Order: sequence, then structure tokens, then C-alpha cells
Amino acid sequence: MGKKRIVTTEDKKTDATPKQAASSRKHIDTGILFVQSTYNNTKVQLGDKNGNILMWSSSGSLGFKGAKKGTPFAAAKVGETLALKAQLLGLKEIDVVVKGVGSGRESAIRGFISKGVTISSIKDETPVPFNGPQPKKPRRV
Repeated sequence: MGKKRIVTTEDKKTDATPKQAASSRKHIDTGILFVQSTYNNTKVQLGDKNGNILMWSSSGSLGFKGAKKGTPFAAAKVGETLALKAQLLGLKEIDVVVKGVGSGRESAIRGFISKGVTISSIKDETPVPFNGPQPKKPRRV
């Protein structure tokens, strides 16, 4: 079976407080805000200039359920909570990339800029089908 080891732990005091730990994160001045809005949900992601996602939030993660997830009110709350997280990084300016056709497109952006962040550009990357679905082929009997 082997020898049994007794592990003793010592109380180590750390000098890092939660406020210092948050300030030790990297600071970014400009970033990209990705807004994906569907009929059922709204997802907002914040990334740096290279597109690496730093933080995200969605209306489902805030506690909205069912049909309330797709409302503009839920999308505004998502934008506000993500803006509060982004203030810890020192964010000043964002580019916005919007994807989707839901009702929370604009209100998520408005909720984000209500906390004092400026927008340099808004880009719409909603996928549009260029030919649509193909009709069914006739049945061979």
C-alpha cells in the first residue's frame, strides 16, 4: 500500500487584495464589442484589437428566462453589466460588430455606451443567404 503521508498546511497571508488583483489585469484602451442578437437571446462579447475575447455576458446568464431573454430590456442589462466589467480594464473606445436580427441589437450597444465608453465604428456582419433554401426535388415513383 505504501507509506501514508501527513500533509500539513501553513496559514500564508497574501498581500494581494481583490482590488489589487483586479488592477493587475492588463489594461486596454481600445477594443471590439461583438453583439450577437437572435430572436431568443442576446450575447455580448468584449475583445481586444486582435479579436481575443476578454469577457462576455448574455441575457440568459443574467437570469432572464424564456421569451424575456430576447427583449430589448434584457439586452440593455447585458450591455450595462459588461460595461461595468470593462471599466476595470480601463476601456475608453470600442468598435462594434453586430450580428443577427434580434430586437436587442441597438439596446445592447446603448446600454454599453451609457457607462461612458465612446464608439468609433459600427459594423453589421449579419449573414444574409444569397440564394436561400433550395426547393425539394420532385418525388420519383
